[in-house]
Amino acid sequence: MKTVFKQGKPRKVFKFFGFGFTILFALIGFFLTTAFLAVKLHVTDDPGAVDYNNRYFQELRDKYGKTSVNNSDTVNYTEASFFHNVLVLNKYYPENSLYILNAYLKSRNLTEARQMIAAVNLHMKDNQQYMAEMEDFEAEGFHESMKQNSGSVFKWMNISEWGDFKLAVAKDKPLIDSVANQTGVEPRMIVAVLVGEQIRLFNSDREMYKKWIGPLKILSVESTFSLGVTGIKVETAQIIENNLKDSTSVFYLGKKYEHLLDFQTNSTEDERYKRLTSYKSHYYSYLYAALNIKQFKMQWERAGFPINDRPEILATLFNIGFEVSVPKANPLVGGSSLMIHNEPYTFGAIAYEYYYSGELFDLFPFKATKFDWDNV
Repeated sequence: MKTVFKQGKPRKVFKFFGFGFTILFALIGFFLTTAFLAVKLHVTDDPGAVDYNNRYFQELRDKYGKTSVNNSDTVNYTEASFFHNVLVLNKYYPENSLYILNAYLKSRNLTEARQMIAAVNLHMKDNQQYMAEMEDFEAEGFHESMKQNSGSVFKWMNISEWGDFKLAVAKDKPLIDSVANQTGVEPRMIVAVLVGEQIRLFNSDREMYKKWIGPLKILSVESTFSLGVTGIKVETAQIIENNLKDSTSVFYLGKKYEHLLDFQTNSTEDERYKRLTSYKSHYYSYLYAALNIKQFKMQWERAGFPINDRPEILATLFNIGFEVSVPKANPLVGGSSLMIHNEPYTFGAIAYEYYYSGELFDLFPFKATKFDWDNV
């Protein structure tokens, strides 16, 4: 009996380890399968957040989004009030006042200029003295001794990475203008969605930034889950391509757009990847981005809720994707939550602040029409 017991013991040990390995590999397979399905079903996607200033953005839309009566006295008064506001702002943030004044003198678009003031006021609403001076058109007694703030009222524009971004995007102006001419999307609107994606990646703690992006003043090209300088996902790229061809889609732009993304080879997946991840030319990154926001614009316009003049909404939709784009009267501003030097922002708010900041206005000014070729 003892001999039998000794011979059976190794068998039991092997049997035990056999069961253990089987269970281990089964668990590994379960987790890998779960992870795969989570990615495919977008369970792991950042659901984003509603920006805490969403109500303020809607109030601005209600205030400035409607065409006012063309009365010369009203226009003169409004313009005088605007110049007053620029002077008040100059006491606190000279840099921002200069950008806004420059934008107005070049565009002569008083509505856009007033929205630029409103974007600043969002950050100054807790400064009672500033707000009082803004509201008092006849205010006198400017305090010459008041200390001016250096830099921009938009804190994230004071970081070194923003300066690098401006130099980098200036190199791509010909590409952005070319895409704008082909798609009819205002160049500044294209840059608005680029800003959120790039400023998220321009992190001085990252080795990539310290080694390449910062020193060379180039844009960051993503090559894993999101692709290119505008962070287009493969699934999103495929939807954009399909929408160009499907005349029954609410996102359809018209025949003149149908062949803008035609492939030259039969290896569409490989060609798409190379298009979006090219370090030499970011043309397709901008083309996909421009077509993306124009498709959203078309969907909402067809539903009776135009968002042509809402860069913050277009950027939010660009960030969160087609699946959650549901036209409605009061859309929410938000998207992915971004931490920029320990300060929280949302993708939509970043786009809004850039768009109305006056930064890069010489390169990407306001256009009278945000989207050309609207009749498709």
